[in-house]
Amino acid sequence: MVSIEWCKKTKNGLELIKPNKNMSRSYINMAEESIKSLIKVESNIWIATMSYYIFYYSLYALMLRIGIKCEIHSCSLEFMEKCLERFYDKKDFDEIIRAFKARINLQYYADRPVDQKDIDDSQRDCKKFFIKTKDLLVNITEKEINYIRSDFKKH
Repeated sequence: MVSIEWCKKTKNGLELIKPNKNMSRSYINMAEESIKSLIKVESNIWIATMSYYIFYYSLYALMLRIGIKCEIHSCSLEFMEKCLERFYDKKDFDEIIRAFKARINLQYYADRPVDQKDIDDSQRDCKKFFIKTKDLLVNITEKEINYIRSDFKKH
């Protein structure tokens, strides 16, 4: 597993940037578009992939709103677990991790079985995560953003 410290030192890892509402909006729109497209998908590989990306685009929208950039998914997930615990609980984190693993196993390891329940749960849970994150984007305060940014600097 990665650490915040490692992610901050690694190229394309976690980086503090100026909060960006426009990019945040773009990512939440990508998640919403993916939800609409997911309805038409029948392939488990693509259901798992799209479900994961709905989770990820939602999370990344919040990260950009706060002013955190990252191109390494495992680092973004570590940031979520360590710095966004006031917004996401352990269940949310476990759901996105399950979706992340299912996507990787289905896309890159044809010999690794993925439980159908994990795929079905991810398909359902990504929509709840999207709604929760969209609500966070509307209600997050500058004080909360500044707290998270300050906390991130300490890691």
